[in-house]
Amino acid sequence: MNALALLLSMAIGAPPERAVDFDTEIIPVFTKAGCNAGACHGAAAGRGDFRLSLFGADPATDYATIVQEFEGRRINYVRPEASLLIAKPTGQLSHGGEMALEPDGAGAERILQWIRQGAPRYDARHLVEFHVEPTTVRVAAVGAEVALRAEATFSDGSHENVTDWTVFTSNDPGSVEMDAKSAQARLLRPGKHVIIARYLECIVPLSLTLPYQDVESLVHADPGSNWIDEDVLRLLKELRITPSPRVDDAGFLRRVTLDLTGRLPEVETVRAFLADAAPEKRMVAVDRLLESDAFVEYWTFRLCGWLGARTFPNEPEAYTTYRAWIAEQLRADASWNDTARQLVLAVGDSHTVGPANFARTAGDARGQAELVSRAFLGVRLQCANCHRHPLDQWTQDDYHGLAGIFARLDRGQIVRIQARGAVTNPRTAEPARPRIPGFADLDPQSDGRVAFADWMTAPENPYFARAMANRLWAAMFGRGLIEPVDDLRATNPATHPELLSRLASDFAAHGYRLRHTLRLLALSDAYQRGAATEKNAFDDRYYSHALARPLEPELLVDAIVDVTGVPERTPGIPPGTRSIAIPPGTTAPSLTALGKCSQQEVCGSNASGGGLPARLHLLNGRLLNAKLAGDDGALHERIRAGASNEAIIEEFYVRACGRLPSVAEREYWMPALPVNHSAERTAVCEDFVWSLLSSREFTTNH
Repeated sequence: MNALALLLSMAIGAPPERAVDFDTEIIPVFTKAGCNAGACHGAAAGRGDFRLSLFGADPATDYATIVQEFEGRRINYVRPEASLLIAKPTGQLSHGGEMALEPDGAGAERILQWIRQGAPRYDARHLVEFHVEPTTVRVAAVGAEVALRAEATFSDGSHENVTDWTVFTSNDPGSVEMDAKSAQARLLRPGKHVIIARYLECIVPLSLTLPYQDVESLVHADPGSNWIDEDVLRLLKELRITPSPRVDDAGFLRRVTLDLTGRLPEVETVRAFLADAAPEKRMVAVDRLLESDAFVEYWTFRLCGWLGARTFPNEPEAYTTYRAWIAEQLRADASWNDTARQLVLAVGDSHTVGPANFARTAGDARGQAELVSRAFLGVRLQCANCHRHPLDQWTQDDYHGLAGIFARLDRGQIVRIQARGAVTNPRTAEPARPRIPGFADLDPQSDGRVAFADWMTAPENPYFARAMANRLWAAMFGRGLIEPVDDLRATNPATHPELLSRLASDFAAHGYRLRHTLRLLALSDAYQRGAATEKNAFDDRYYSHALARPLEPELLVDAIVDVTGVPERTPGIPPGTRSIAIPPGTTAPSLTALGKCSQQEVCGSNASGGGLPARLHLLNGRLLNAKLAGDDGALHERIRAGASNEAIIEEFYVRACGRLPSVAEREYWMPALPVNHSAERTAVCEDFVWSLLSSREFTTNH
């Protein structure tokens, strides 16, 4: 309230009108109306010469912009209702956008009241607590509505209902429909859904659950093989989703061999496994795979992708050394926290010191800040480069402060700490103070990497173990408990929050060792489920059945090589080299056609492949046809050796699909293959193998 209004109220004996607080009452009006959203004036460059901070993250700057910019032309103290701040959003004057405020609505009235009071800004109060009810709710039917209520507590002790000024949005508008005016959520389809409630700087996720089917259709499920199954089965029961039974032995062996080694199981291994009657044979197979050289080679490929490892022009030694170091970490079953710490702190000649290459991957301090946060913390910090993260807690100070930790690094062949180096924080136009995001500022004169590495790998860090546990789950199951795997935040909750927390704690308790967690996952019933049934085919995230995953380009090429027996020839690469061992940036036509992840990307654990071009390449390209027609392949070798049609059919089913052919498949193929040893028989046998290698069963891990 301005001084004149206060004096007048005292003179007539009326109680003074409570001053409208700009920070906690005007800012929410703009946010609710969408004025400070990224699509409007909250964009980095603003709109129409009017720029607000995104979702009101910087009230002081917003106040200066509204009240003082352009000589205060946006505020009319004499005729408040004529203020541009009111006239444009209420549609009285054209401003290039839709009407954001109802002329007689509560938002417009609040702004008018504030202007009548002199448009002040006091440091009177700030938000202390924000609470929304209900935080979790279960409804019984499609179309059910849930009323949401938001309350806020402020530093002056006041407690208010702020439902009208809270923005509620659904993570999936096709599943939950929000009525912005009434704060009613209407469920459109079954599942576990998330609504995000935003008020000032607080963002709260809400969970709404609608079961899928009648409880009578849920068959009894075993308690599971280990504690992982407890949480998975609990949610399936809550959602009334019937889990699939265990996959058969052949399906399990193919799946786990691909997931742990990136290869198809060998014919002799499949036959021996199917003939083994020991009840613990799956456990034995998992342990054997985890101790194999193929595991080290494949998971080196995995980690290189997650870390964004790349080659440098005219420096092949750098990538070779880096990859060899990562492989040695895996071979020694080194703890992930120790590996991560070495990567963050390493200096020296990158041609001889493997982990020093991590500092060179991103190219500059900001890029390294983004890579570190994504790879080790599962956090997408890049949104905080230009403004406060719209869906998380991170600020520009956090982003540029983390970049400041790495600003003194010289990223040449020899990685070293320089005496000086800084990045500019665009919010302040000053050198950013090195900062552990969301935690503490650091001494600019010290090597902040040490303090950051200590914080990052500390047992109490809320991100580090969760990020890797989630990545490992995604690699084994086809999707993470949180998706995307590098987007851990409160507004993107896990499908199974308790399970992820327990998995992260277990990972840390067992020394952050990858093999332990991978073994735990592989031996769970959740991992060993069979394919979808009519009772659960709709489920794409609750693990009632195995998800069919396209083989990544490198795995698909290696699988084709294993089945045909003909190596892939890549210019400049020694014959027999697995596709997963080919350095990034190498020209490999088949991998490119199949959608290989480029050097400019940080590859996830489950690439989707190359789409239609990849499919056409498999159907008509040389990758399959040349290998099947070549005289040096396994098929032609069997034909020359006089193998019977039955033997060829059985062997290539085992090679390609990891199983024996069914009776129906035998009955189909036997009459189709000529019995005479002729060119026609050879051509039909080639077509037979081609059909296997073109099938969805072969090109997916299922």
